[in-house]
Amino acid sequence: MGQKVNPISYRLQVNKDWTSKWFTRNDNFKNWLVEDTKIRELIESRFKARPTIARIDIERSSNLTTITIHTAKAGAVIGKQGAGINQLKSELEKITTGPLRINVEEVKKPELNAKLVAENIGFQLGKRMNFRRAVKMALQNTMSAGAKGVRIEVAGRLNGAEMSRREKFIEGSVPLHTLRANIDFYCEHAQTIAGVIGVKVWIYKGEK
Repeated sequence: MGQKVNPISYRLQVNKDWTSKWFTRNDNFKNWLVEDTKIRELIESRFKARPTIARIDIERSSNLTTITIHTAKAGAVIGKQGAGINQLKSELEKITTGPLRINVEEVKKPELNAKLVAENIGFQLGKRMNFRRAVKMALQNTMSAGAKGVRIEVAGRLNGAEMSRREKFIEGSVPLHTLRANIDFYCEHAQTIAGVIGVKVWIYKGEK
C-alpha cells in the first residue's frame, strides 16, 4: 500500500491537514474548485524560476478568502516595501470573487520540506547536473536538518542516457505503512534536454 497510496492523503485526519478548507452545498463548489486551481497555478508560476513555495493554503468563509503562502524566502515573495505582495494580490483579485487576504509564512527548515527538496533536485537536473550528485547532496542536507529518514526516486533518461531507468536512494528509515509516522511527500517533473525526469521525495520526520 505504501507504493500505491499518496502518503499525504493516506494520513489525512491523522497527522495531516487539507490545503483547501471550505465547504459549500450549492453551485459555488465548481467555481471555488476552479478558483483554487487558478490561484495555485498563478502563485507557482510567479516563482518558478527558483524553488521557493513550500505550500499554499486556501481557507474560505462566506465573505473572505484567506491565502497563506509558506515559502523558504519570504523576502522574495513580499518584495521591496511590500511591492511584490501588492502586485500578487491585484493579480489574484482578477480571478477570485469577494475580498482577499494574503498571509506569508517563512519555512524554518526548507530541507525538511519534500516539495522544496524535489523541486531543487529537478532544478539542478534541468541545469544538467549529474543526478547522483544532486540526489546525494539533497539526502545529506535533509538528514543534517534533522530528518529520521529520506527516500528519493528519480526515473527517466538519467544523465541523457538512451534507455530510461529508475534509481532509488534511501537514507535512514521511511515507514510508509505506519499511520502515526509524519511523512512528507512530493512528486516533481523536471524538464531536461533529454526529456522529462520524474523526482519523488519521501521525508520521515518522526512520529506524531
